[in-house]
Amino acid sequence: MSDKKNTEIAVSGGFAALAGNDMLAEAMADDCQGLEFSFDRVKLPAGGGTAFEIPTAESDEMEMAKDITGVIVYNHPAFAYYRDKYAGGNNPPDCGSFDGVTGTGVPGGSCASCPYNRFGSGDGQSKLCKNKRMLYILREGELFPIVLSLPTGSLRSFTNYVKSQLSRGRKLSHVVTKITLKKATNSSGIAFSQAVFAFDRMLTADERAAVAGVTETVKAYAANLTPASLVEDEPLVDPETGEVVEPLK
Repeated sequence: MSDKKNTEIAVSGGFAALAGNDMLAEAMADDCQGLEFSFDRVKLPAGGGTAFEIPTAESDEMEMAKDITGVIVYNHPAFAYYRDKYAGGNNPPDCGSFDGVTGTGVPGGSCASCPYNRFGSGDGQSKLCKNKRMLYILREGELFPIVLSLPTGSLRSFTNYVKSQLSRGRKLSHVVTKITLKKATNSSGIAFSQAVFAFDRMLTADERAAVAGVTETVKAYAANLTPASLVEDEPLVDPETGEVVEPLK
């Protein structure tokens, strides 16, 4: 049986089919060497829309999906500060952080003591440094996770979901999560799309073993992100201002 056939069977077999192999790590090492590789990114709609836009491997067309169901194999902070008001284009932020602790760039340094990372530094209610979170979501039957750049307006919803799962002794990488969108408005009446998280099911022991390998590979990928790679061509709507802004990669 050919390697291609083996791969097709593994992918179609769900989470547990990945157990005992390093297919994702091998694919990235062998086929992505020297490439500017990044995982596919999910787009959130503008104006409070309730359907995700997900890239497809078959074409340049985007798949419209009412929900994303999969395992959040890894997640981390993603902070971005633009010295000048963002007005479009592919310019990286002046300062960025992927751990929420130390910023790289200008001003750089401690995020906790940075004046731009304080509420009120923006328009009186928000921060000049936009705090987002990167979620790497592995859907059943796939080898590569997709990435959701979670905007500021959805962080509380995500935090509450994480807390509810941890209170039940569940790690995010051990459960299947369903993510949907709802229309919300900020204090200025600007509509934006807010992510809603719901528990779907527990992974089996075999599935947890399978996902663990993917998690380690994604962690290694995320550890190599730099401020130079913080720009992506996906616009997101800032929930504080209603602006379309460039998300972190």
